[in-house]
Amino acid sequence: MPDQSPPPSLPPGSTIGILGGGQLGRMLALAAAELGLRAHIYAPEETSPAAEVASAATRAAYDDEAALIAFADTVDVVTYEFENVPGETARILSEHAPVRPGAKALMTSQDRLDEKNFLNALGIATAPFAAVDTLDDLKTALEKLGTPAVLKTRRLGYDGKGQVKIDQPDAAAAAFDAIAGAPAILEGFMPFEKEVSVIAARAQDGTSAAYDVGENVHRDHILHTTTVPAVIDPAIADNARAIAERIAHGLDYVGVIGVEFFVLNDGKQQTLCVNEFAPRVHNSGHWTSDACSVSQFEQHIRAVAGWPLGDPTRHCDAVMTNLIGTEVDDWQAHAHVSDRAIHLYGKHDARPGRKMGHITDLIHGFTKSE
Repeated sequence: MPDQSPPPSLPPGSTIGILGGGQLGRMLALAAAELGLRAHIYAPEETSPAAEVASAATRAAYDDEAALIAFADTVDVVTYEFENVPGETARILSEHAPVRPGAKALMTSQDRLDEKNFLNALGIATAPFAAVDTLDDLKTALEKLGTPAVLKTRRLGYDGKGQVKIDQPDAAAAAFDAIAGAPAILEGFMPFEKEVSVIAARAQDGTSAAYDVGENVHRDHILHTTTVPAVIDPAIADNARAIAERIAHGLDYVGVIGVEFFVLNDGKQQTLCVNEFAPRVHNSGHWTSDACSVSQFEQHIRAVAGWPLGDPTRHCDAVMTNLIGTEVDDWQAHAHVSDRAIHLYGKHDARPGRKMGHITDLIHGFTKSE
């Protein structure tokens, strides 16, 4: 019978290859360094926040096969900081180094239709949806799901991009034009009470761990704050963590995963449905860097390197706030505030809508996990 034991843990001094040079890659590289591991960043940009703190960096396109192979030959494992890594990129790399999380998670998360079908196959509730490839498909879907509804491109949407709310059926043509006729899905609009998320992790040996549920507030379709613990029924919080771990197991996942939920309330009880998941460390988990002994970034590095997962227990309540665009210019004022941690990403151009950093306020006292 073949040996089913997981591969050995990577020792200190090993190199983690990270696809993507943004702030998530930066924080992963810093977490790796604290464990005595090196980070090698692969990104097409001339300069990147992650490359500034890594031990090595390769600047090349994601479709440059020779550069990808050379990169893979210098690392012990490859991971990624964003989910839109081209499938062919992952395939080329996987022939030369382990890629974690694996191809199933990457491919499923890249297509909203595949993602919804996967979740429903696990018995996990989502918004009602229908595939949309043509304007006639959209009109039929609107007849089925009604309005309001949200038309979303199947691929490459984030922070509100690639989606259009439809309030009336006669707005179908304009909405379809707004997404340039790209393959899409129509989702029934969910009258949710609040949005929450769970950061979970799964190790190579199948063990899993989930952080406490965070309550999210968005502004202009971009995450504004995450407050922990979320004010929800304790049974709902337990269920959210269990669902996140079930998704990770269903994907045979290795690493940290972020799962976003809508909390619904029919006047009698709260229920959950999954909005989407991201196969990577997640913006709504940044609070873990200051309110937990093991952050989501360290947890991800531990998982992909084959180390045991750390304890996700938080030691205080927290509110994480993103600094968007020129909000980062207030860094000096933030530095005067007690119990406020500041994380700046080293980006030089504070464009509108761009995440430039975040702050986390640590709250005295302690609220038992909901």
